[in-house]
Amino acid sequence: MAANFLANLLTVLSLVCGFISIIFSLESHFTFASWAIILAVVFDGLDGQVARRNPIPSEFGKQLDSLVDAVSFGIAPAILGYVFVYRDFYLWATLILFIYLVSSVMRLAKYNITPKEAMAKYFYGLPTTVSGGILVSFILIYRKKGLVALPQYVPVIFILMVLALACLMLSRIRYLNLDGLKEVLGKNKIITVLLLAVFLVVAAFLKKVGVAVLLLFLIYLVFSPFFARKIV
Repeated sequence: MAANFLANLLTVLSLVCGFISIIFSLESHFTFASWAIILAVVFDGLDGQVARRNPIPSEFGKQLDSLVDAVSFGIAPAILGYVFVYRDFYLWATLILFIYLVSSVMRLAKYNITPKEAMAKYFYGLPTTVSGGILVSFILIYRKKGLVALPQYVPVIFILMVLALACLMLSRIRYLNLDGLKEVLGKNKIITVLLLAVFLVVAAFLKKVGVAVLLLFLIYLVFSPFFARKIV
């Protein structure tokens, strides 16, 4: 019971972050909006780990988690992305970010109807948390203020990236979940966490946190399917 309550509380905190991100996006505060979504990724990972400690799964928690993910990693990144590039690609930004939103919702619906046994160590399709994280970390790198124009190539790369993420979310490619990552890392879990912490601290010191976060998400995107194949 306590585990369910804590997991649901963490899920609601993820929703709070998604809501705050939307507010910041509408005010063109791209840095705060992006970090709010990244914080939502952290809360989403924590709530999943807490929920797994409960021997009796909560159907309410599962549905709540999916609905919150649709907001924090579907609607919030879509709005942030639209505000980020709409001056360059008004129509295309609207269409492609809507495709992204639909793909994220469909990805979550597919997750809900997939038997738990089939997702013990991996997911089918890129998780919405990762797609949202890639999208907002890219914005962290190229964020702008007010009416400052983006370099011409940035909106093009962004739109193509969003479309690729939408396709990956609906794919049948296997991606490791946290339990799968733990199994792959084995006894190196603590060392890996420490190295990641040092890496992020150094990146923060060099004022390259956006690049560091994007790199971590891209490493997962590229290498996770290879390791997922080795897990039975």
